[in-house]
Amino acid sequence: MENIVPPPFTKNTFEELAAIRDSYCVSIYLPMQKRGREHNKGMGSSNLKNCLKEMYTILVDYGYNESKINAYLEPIRNLIDDVNFWRNPSEGLAIFLKRNSGIRYYKLRLSFEIKTYVADHFYLIPLLPLFHNDGIYYLLELSQDQAKLYEGSRNYLQEIQLNHVTGAQLEFTGHRVKQKVLGYGPGPMMYPAGSFHGQGEVKEVEKKELISLFRKINRGVNKVLPNKKAPLVLACSDELFLIYKKINSYRNIWDTNLSGAPEFKDKMQLHRESRDLLQSYFESTKRKKLAEFILKFHSAKTSYHISEIIQAAVDGKIDTLFVQKKTDIFGTYNSKKGCLILDSRKEMRNLSLSNMAATYTFLQGGNVYFLDKEEMPVKNIHMNALFRF
Repeated sequence: MENIVPPPFTKNTFEELAAIRDSYCVSIYLPMQKRGREHNKGMGSSNLKNCLKEMYTILVDYGYNESKINAYLEPIRNLIDDVNFWRNPSEGLAIFLKRNSGIRYYKLRLSFEIKTYVADHFYLIPLLPLFHNDGIYYLLELSQDQAKLYEGSRNYLQEIQLNHVTGAQLEFTGHRVKQKVLGYGPGPMMYPAGSFHGQGEVKEVEKKELISLFRKINRGVNKVLPNKKAPLVLACSDELFLIYKKINSYRNIWDTNLSGAPEFKDKMQLHRESRDLLQSYFESTKRKKLAEFILKFHSAKTSYHISEIIQAAVDGKIDTLFVQKKTDIFGTYNSKKGCLILDSRKEMRNLSLSNMAATYTFLQGGNVYFLDKEEMPVKNIHMNALFRF
């Protein structure tokens, strides 16, 4: 079977996993011990071995042929015995197994509770904090002769192909900027490479060239970004930032740039600086959504009824979903009949309604926040929802 280990874990990866359907999709989550005696004693592989036994029992109970079960679970068994696999752990491990496409596993900077799940879909709710604890954002790098667009979260910074701007256009304009605007002409440079300060105002001719180029970049940015609400941070000189900001049409451009020349920063530094810059934004967004829920509590804009929340999630009506940590709701839901049946535990015929609501909300642009019991707007209720309309 094919082993697929695609770093990093992006929103596109999440969407791919969410779209998969099969008779028996296996999801396993494990904490990984990065250091200490637990790691030395092989606790990670031991935990996975216990999960494998649980998967075997579940599939037997579901009526699956035992010889086929052994063949199906073989890729997981191979991971248990793979010494090299356990030598470089992260905080958490997520494993997904499907009959035809084989196994996918992800070592992530997020610790998990031990969890096994079998259904006709993957269990993805433990992965959402990768995106919503710090949120998704975009980073546009404007250096002397290139423009790069990235999607970022706490866990990754992944380049997105930026259309409508050719390398020749960037190279030509970048050359003129370096020579005429930044003083990078022949002979000794008066300023270090990448310095955008002390050269006075941009001349009108060069400014027009930059505006023309930035308009092309702006059109490309607005065309390729999948989430129009996420903040966009610019990594560029203060001078270029002021010019770009005037022609920008993206509705959530961040009002502070990462100053300096981004070509002298590696990707890890750009990721760290952009993430830190936006930390207060994502925290304030959560607080605002909680305040909005309380303000609208006695209106039709909020709900704590599971049946209403599930249907609203399917219909894309949820702006923000609050989920109590370390809880799960199991049952079945018929959207056509509006019929909800709750169960006390996971069974062959049912599914995690929490996973369903959170996944639908996230895929359709809503926010998902995981709160401690004391933080939930409506106490003793596992899910609360703030609707868009």
